[in-house]
Amino acid sequence: MKRNNADQNEKNAESGALFKSTCAALGQKILARIAQVKEAIFDESYETLQAHERLLRLALNEAEAAARETLYPHLVFPDLATEKIQAVVAWNAKAKLLRRSRNGLRPLV
Repeated sequence: MKRNNADQNEKNAESGALFKSTCAALGQKILARIAQVKEAIFDESYETLQAHERLLRLALNEAEAAARETLYPHLVFPDLATEKIQAVVAWNAKAKLLRRSRNGLRPLV
């Protein structure tokens, strides 16, 4: 009976170790995929904004951090990143409008 318990404990330990390594590998794959999507979104947005690299990076980092708080970060991240980038685009448009009005120019409408 003691041998059966020892065998079962060994199998449980092996199963636990396999599960742990599988989860770690899956987590790394998810993080790598998020990083790929993050770079793709950055490249696309950078072309649109023609600058503000720091703001774009900050927005994407915020989206990634928020996505990591969820159960499915790889599914949530693209939407969060899109929202953050849209906010940067809106801010940039408003800033241009304010600069034009401060310089005595008519706003472009």
